[in-house]
Amino acid sequence: MPIANKSLYFAGPMNHFCTISTVSHLYKVYALAQSLKEQGKDFALHILVLDGPRGEDNPNLRWYSINDVKNTGVAPIIISKYKNQKDRLRWALKPVLMNFLLANPAIEKIIYLDNDLYFFSDYSFLFDRLNIYSIILTPHYYKTDPESGQNWLEANLRAGLYNAGFIGGNRKGAGTLKWWAECCAYRCEKNSLRGLFDDQKYLDLIPVIDESAFMIRHKGCNLAGWNIETCRREMVDGEVKIDGQYPVVFIHFNDITVRRIFNGEDALLKPHYEKYENTLKQFKPGLKRSELLKPEPAKDKMKYMVWKFLTERRF
Repeated sequence: MPIANKSLYFAGPMNHFCTISTVSHLYKVYALAQSLKEQGKDFALHILVLDGPRGEDNPNLRWYSINDVKNTGVAPIIISKYKNQKDRLRWALKPVLMNFLLANPAIEKIIYLDNDLYFFSDYSFLFDRLNIYSIILTPHYYKTDPESGQNWLEANLRAGLYNAGFIGGNRKGAGTLKWWAECCAYRCEKNSLRGLFDDQKYLDLIPVIDESAFMIRHKGCNLAGWNIETCRREMVDGEVKIDGQYPVVFIHFNDITVRRIFNGEDALLKPHYEKYENTLKQFKPGLKRSELLKPEPAKDKMKYMVWKFLTERRF
């Protein structure tokens, strides 16, 4: 496959990451890049911007537009199908972008990151895993208790075991990424009757179809509001450790995470959030906390109330 941008060629070993964003959320991309820089030196973050021109490349950032990836695999189908649905377009293009980058002779391993992730400690061990395994995944670590909080038990089956905000792959995993892209071209939607949850539910099948797939069990990875109970935050010698042993590697600062930090359910991660927010403000001066601390959508509250009303525990 021809390489669209000659600046893709790098000198020496590098840790390669990628993300997809709209122009309105690029301040989060810059914050993510800042965290990668603080926790590791030789890295490149490849950024696909859906609704704007490519930015200028620098030693750590590489920029792409839709035109760069439009002929990769099933990209024409995905772009045509979801061109008016930016979220679904962004989700469905993840494996396309990863395979586009893996076609570059200088890139043997790539990790996709949602732009609302932020790193707090060394991430090099993730690339070490990609020396051995074709695909790496991080579980949600939703609760699995059938006696309490069963909504989270069912969320494993409804939303998926693995979080699609993080996935890594090497060239041996290109076939699996191609399969994932084809799944997203087929359907990228929330549809419980079909057993679908956007791009994410398909990840459940990856360890089945790819014997070299690996689940990251380091509980400091992909911390979020949904795994407070299963990835216990504890203070050990002045440092937050997960289950008393794992350092915080990266946090997924989506709406649920931010809400649970500020309502006191996840208070030990508040200093981490404050560092994240301060970094965001470097790239978006005047950013208000209310832009990130959004109330729970009324429809989500209603869905939970209906679920709770209909649920009966019988043993």
